Amino acid sequence: MTIDDYIAQCSPDAQGILERIRRIIRKAAPEAEERISYKMPAFALNGMLIYFAAFKGHIGIFPPIKGDAALQKDMAPYRGPKGNLKFPLDSPMPYGLIERIVRFRLKEHLAQKAAAVKKKTGKAVRTHA
Repeated sequence: MTIDDYIAQCSPDAQGILERIRRIIRKAAPEAEERISYKMPAFALNGMLIYFAAFKGHIGIFPPIKGDAALQKDMAPYRGPKGNLKFPLDSPMPYGLIERIVRFRLKEHLAQKAAAVKKKTGKAVRTHA
């Protein structure tokens, strides 16, 4: 299954939203590879970067993201019980916030990967976001 296949099987009201989120991720992380993981659309870049999926009443974004105070405040209304983000389908989709989340997640992910390489090799790795 591909992300195209996944989106095609979703409800029409979710399809456009999923496509737009996909474009947001692609723009922020053009080197990331699209895949299906845990039966959800995902992007990988030296490990899993981000997942997104359609559910009955919302769009979910995973994994839980811990950002700066302003980002945390803006994400608060969308937090699920485990910290994952749930964007209701019956409300306007906050695409600007989703873009901020994706950019933050990319920065966080690259920093984690660089720290792991440095710990393993003793050499600093240059990251870009």
